[in-house]
Formats: sequence, C-alpha cells, structure tokens
Amino acid sequence: MGITNNPLVCFFDSGIGGLNLLCESVRILPQVDFTYFADNYRVPYGALGKEQLKEISRKVFLEIEKLKPAAAVIACNTLTAQCIDYLRGEFSFEIIGIQPAIKPAAEVGGRILVLVTPATAKSQSLMRLSEQYGEGRTTVAACPDLASYIENNIANLEKSKLIELLPNVKADAVVLGCTHYIFASEIIKNIYNCPVFDGLSGTAAHLREKLGIYDHRQTRAQKITFIGGNTDKNRDIFRTIIKRTVL
Repeated sequence: MGITNNPLVCFFDSGIGGLNLLCESVRILPQVDFTYFADNYRVPYGALGKEQLKEISRKVFLEIEKLKPAAAVIACNTLTAQCIDYLRGEFSFEIIGIQPAIKPAAEVGGRILVLVTPATAKSQSLMRLSEQYGEGRTTVAACPDLASYIENNIANLEKSKLIELLPNVKADAVVLGCTHYIFASEIIKNIYNCPVFDGLSGTAAHLREKLGIYDHRQTRAQKITFIGGNTDKNRDIFRTIIKRTVL
C-alpha cells in the first residue's frame, strides 16, 4: 500500500544554493510536500560568525517547527557545519544536513581540492571529514566571494570571473562544499579539468532513508511552497532546474 498522506519536509538555505538539493529530493520523493525557506538578502552566510548563524537559523527553525514537519533539511554546508548540532539540541524533529563529498572524491585518488565558504573552512566537522577520508591529500580553500557572485549573477556566470574567485592549484578531484557552487559545476570542472563532486544525491538518499519512503505511488500532487527571501527568484530557478532534472 502507498502512503495515505503526503509528509512535509522543510528546507533552509541562505539563498538559491539549496534549490539544487530540493530538486534532487523532489525527484526521488514525489509523494512528499516541501517548503523552502530562504534568506537571499543576507547571502553569503559563509562570511557570518557562528553565533550570528545560530541566531538566524533558530528563528527560521521556530517557523519550521510551527509546520510540524516530518523532517527539516539544512541545504547549506555552512549552516550544517556550524549549527546542526545546536539545532538538533533545540528541536525534536529530524534534522538532516549536507556535507562536502570528500569520501567519494577520495576514491578518485590524488589531490583533493575542497571549495568552501570561510565559515565552513573553520569548522570542526570539515576537519574531521578531511582527516577521516582525505588521507592527507586534501586542500581546503575558502572562497569568500564565490557564493555571493553566483547568487547575484546566476543567469550570467562568467568563466573569467570564476577563475578570479577560485584558487590557482592543481587537483585530481574537486569537492563543491557549498550548494551555491553547484550552479557553476560545469565551469569549475572545465577550469580544473577533473571530476567534480557534490553532496546532492547522498543527502537526498539519506532524507529518503530517514523518512522510510520508497513507494513512489502518489495519493495527490506535491505541494511545493517558498517562504522568505526572494521567493519569486527562488521559485523561477527551481522551475528551471526541475524541468532539466525531472522531465
């Protein structure tokens, strides 16, 4: 038997970056409703301190809590790295985060370049991932202006500008440690001439596992709602991505 009610999952990201993960989750969980919370006007979160991030995320999660979700997803590497333990201690519903895909990148062998925000670069969670899977071959590069450039120029990303914002190093695998960076994955892959990894599929699969939903029969169409930030922009970009990934 299929499920009789569509569970709700809430997403939170600073801006457009988490839309990539939302679309992947929509693709594999067509019988789940989603609400996407964003804060586009304060991008980038990677430039903010931990206490400020905790304050911002707590306010958003208080709003999420009112919706009684089956789970919430932090679709932001910075917030996951800096705030997920705090939020799990404050709220009783399931909270899932996204982490840099260092483990699959390590399977390629050679030098691993991890592109992250300054806040993620300072986090203990990234240090643990690098030590566990990087095998001493990991270079972590903080990119202070990359997320805001992508947020503000999503319709016209220029390779020359991205080259200015990226580290000039050799790599055998690149890990995109910010969901905003995924919008530029093809350009980044071309710049470094090596495979590029993100945490989308792994995080979406983890969400499905936590929900315990593998039956794709639907009782009704999904409801996808956008709250906070530039909702028109986020909705339009979501529609563009979903057409490319689902249809």
